Amino acid sequence: MELRDYITVLRKGWVLILVLALVGVAAAAGYSLLKKPVYSASAQVFVSTETSGSASDLAQGNTFSQQRVLTYSNLASTPIVLLPVIATLKLPVTADQLASQITATAPTSTTLISISVNDTDPVRAADIANATSQSLTNVVQSIEATDANGSSTVKLTRVKQAEVPEKPVSPNVPVNVALGLLVGLALGVGIAVLRETLDNRVRTEDDVAKISDKPVVGGIAYDSKASERPLIVQVDPRSPRAESFRTLRTNLQFLDIGTGSRTFVMTSSVQSEGKSTTVANLAIALDSAGFRVILIDADLRRPRVAEYMEIEGNSGLTDVLIGRAELEDVAQPWGRGNLVVLPAGPIPPNPSELLGSRAMEELIRRLEREFDYVLFDAPPLLPVTDAAILAKKASGAMIAVAAGKTHKGQLAGAVSSLENVGAPIAGFVMTMMPIKGPGAYGYGRYGYGYGYGLDTEEPTKVASPKRSGKKAGVLRRADR
Repeated sequence: MELRDYITVLRKGWVLILVLALVGVAAAAGYSLLKKPVYSASAQVFVSTETSGSASDLAQGNTFSQQRVLTYSNLASTPIVLLPVIATLKLPVTADQLASQITATAPTSTTLISISVNDTDPVRAADIANATSQSLTNVVQSIEATDANGSSTVKLTRVKQAEVPEKPVSPNVPVNVALGLLVGLALGVGIAVLRETLDNRVRTEDDVAKISDKPVVGGIAYDSKASERPLIVQVDPRSPRAESFRTLRTNLQFLDIGTGSRTFVMTSSVQSEGKSTTVANLAIALDSAGFRVILIDADLRRPRVAEYMEIEGNSGLTDVLIGRAELEDVAQPWGRGNLVVLPAGPIPPNPSELLGSRAMEELIRRLEREFDYVLFDAPPLLPVTDAAILAKKASGAMIAVAAGKTHKGQLAGAVSSLENVGAPIAGFVMTMMPIKGPGAYGYGRYGYGYGYGLDTEEPTKVASPKRSGKKAGVLRRADR
C-alpha cells in the first residue's frame, strides 16, 4: 500500500478510529478512577567500614563498602530483614508479600542504599521504610565479620528518614489517559488497515484497474430510492444520479473501440448490480442528446426492460429471432425522441442458442445501419454464457460493477469469461457509487452542486405506442 492508500483508509475508517480512541481514553480514565491510590516513601542508609585511619586503610575500606552495598541492597527484601519489620509493625502479611512492596537500590560508585516502599496507606509506607532500614542495619551488624574486640567492621547508618508522602505516585491520570488514547488510536488504525487489506470487494476504480486495463467509462451515483424510480433521467433529471448517466453518455461518445459501429452489450458479473436500469437510463440520455437509439432486452431469462420502460412485453426479440414476427411489428417507440425499445418477448427454452444464432448476427448488422447506438441488456456473465456469446457479435461489452457489493473474484471471473471467447470489453460502469467520501465518483468527487451543467430539455412523459397513437413503423421513422 502506498501513502495515499493509507490516507484513504484513514478517511474511510475515521469513525472507527475515533470510537476506539474514545474507548481507550474512557478505559484509561475508568481504570485511574477505580484503582486505589498508591503512595511511596523512601529511606536512605549509608554503608561505612571501620578502619585504622591510614590512607591505605581508608581506600581499602571504601572499596570494600562499595562491593558490599549491592549485597546489602539485595538483603533488604529477604525474610531475615522483613520478619522483624512485620513483628514490630504487626503487619497482616507474609515476608514474600511485603517483599513485593519494597525496592532497594544502590547507585553506582556510592555506598548509599535507598529503600522505597509502596503502599495504599501513606503512613504505613513511611513506617515500613523506616523499620526496614533499621532492621537491615541490625542484620548486617549481626552477620558481618567482627574485629578483635567483637565489633562489626561494617556500619550502616540511616542518613534519611522516610516521611509520610502527601501525593500518590499511582495512578498517574494524565499519563494513563494519554496511553489509553495512543492505544485506542493504534488499535483503530490497525483494524482499519486490516479491514481494507482483507476486503475483497470492488469499491474504487483502482480495484477495477488491478483486474483489467480497460477503462471505467462511468460511475453511477447511489440512490436509495432507485427501485422506486428506476428511470431517474426521466423522472428527476437534476439529481446526482441522473447527472451520472449524462457523464456516462459523454464518455461513451468519445470511447475509442476501434470499430465504426456503436453496439454495446450491458452486462454484469452477477445479478442485482444495476445493469438493466443503467442501460435504460443511458438510452434515454443518448436519446435526449439527439441520437438514434434502440434499446433491446436480450435477457431472455429474466427480462426487466419492458417493466422499467412501461411498455408491452409479450412480443419482442424472441419472436424476431425465430421468425414469428418482423422487427417493425414488435419494436416500440418510446417518448418523443428517436428512442426505440425492443422487449425480450416470451422466454424461450434455449436463450443461448438464439443469441448466438445467425439470425441474431443479421439483426445486429441491420440495426447498426439504422441506429447510432444499439444497446443490449444481457444476463450476468457468471451464471450463464448468454452475454459472452452476444458480446462477441457486438462492438464491445460494458460490465456493470456494483461498488461495495461485487467481489473482486467475481469481476475477475466475468472478465475471463469474455476474454475466453474473444469478446471485446469496451469498459466498466461503476454503479451504486457514493456521492460523498473517499470512494465518491465523478459528481461527488468534483463537488459540483445540484443543477450544474444539466440539459435544458424538460422531462418527457413515458409514451408507449398504444398510448401515443404511434404505429409500429418505428424503424422507418428512426432511419430518416
